[in-house]
Amino acid sequence: MRVLVTGAAGFVGFHMAQRLLRDGHTVFGLDNMNDYYSVQLKEARLAQLVRHRRFTLEVANLADRNAVRQVTRRAEPDFVVHLAAQAGVRYSMENPASYVESNLAGFVNLLEACVKDSGPRHLLYASSSSVYGANTSIPFRTTDAVDCPISLYAATKRANELMAHTYSHLYGLPVTGMRFFTVYGPWGRPDMAYYKFADAIIAGRPIRIYNNGRMRRDFTYVDDVVEAIVRLIPLAPERPLKETSGGSLLSEARSRVINIGNNQPVELLRFIELLEASMRKRAIREYLPMQPGDVAETYACIDDLMGLTGYRPIVGIEEGIERFSWWYQNYHCALAEQIA
Repeated sequence: MRVLVTGAAGFVGFHMAQRLLRDGHTVFGLDNMNDYYSVQLKEARLAQLVRHRRFTLEVANLADRNAVRQVTRRAEPDFVVHLAAQAGVRYSMENPASYVESNLAGFVNLLEACVKDSGPRHLLYASSSSVYGANTSIPFRTTDAVDCPISLYAATKRANELMAHTYSHLYGLPVTGMRFFTVYGPWGRPDMAYYKFADAIIAGRPIRIYNNGRMRRDFTYVDDVVEAIVRLIPLAPERPLKETSGGSLLSEARSRVINIGNNQPVELLRFIELLEASMRKRAIREYLPMQPGDVAETYACIDDLMGLTGYRPIVGIEEGIERFSWWYQNYHCALAEQIA
């Protein structure tokens, strides 16, 4: 297959591209290499990918419509896995314009390129568990109402789902939105809580624990996320049968959303204990109140994922944290040696 992976220098995008290359596919990676977090880390990820002769890197900004169309024309992808986005719930309160540019304008540009230039057999795009907002119905199901986002980041992800559905309805583009639940693992993003915890533990700084630790997260190991995506790629949604509901014709869009989570929420304090054990150092804990835009619990119902692909996550939290800790300490030791 020829696959376009946007955000290929990012956390999930890197793992996705690596897996596709390992499976023998041709991968075109698109990334703008911005400095939201360490460009050095992004370059280190890319160094693992460019060793493959079937990998091509395209440095371009999704907000640049012409650049996106040029990339898709050159790539002529059979499938598109869209993982590029401006991430972060709290950062969306500090720099909302970057979310509009990347997550909204950038996604429209990609949709336009897909329907007017490349015509992929399936577009899969990253959504987020944040679209569920302060939903109290546990576990979160894709049939739940998601019309009350509590952060701009969540609002842009919900907007992506609506835009994808619209383009599918208008142009027949098969689309699958993937609602990720707290992805973690090696080569992760330094802005994510677990990575910040590791940084603070090693440096002897306090870790900030919000809502006084009364949080649960459906931590999902990155390899499990990638396996789910790989299985979803060839399973493009079919056109639904025409039905009526309340006298109105339902949409004929080849569009769906899928939860990709671990289906086993973990107490935040338990996660910290496991991280301390794997790094063999106790954390200095600073307990703080809930932050705006945050939620107390995430928990994915993955019945749809299992029904479609037969797959459910297999990496437990203990093993996942050990793998992250091993990578983290080796990566940062290598960086320290380079500086020395």
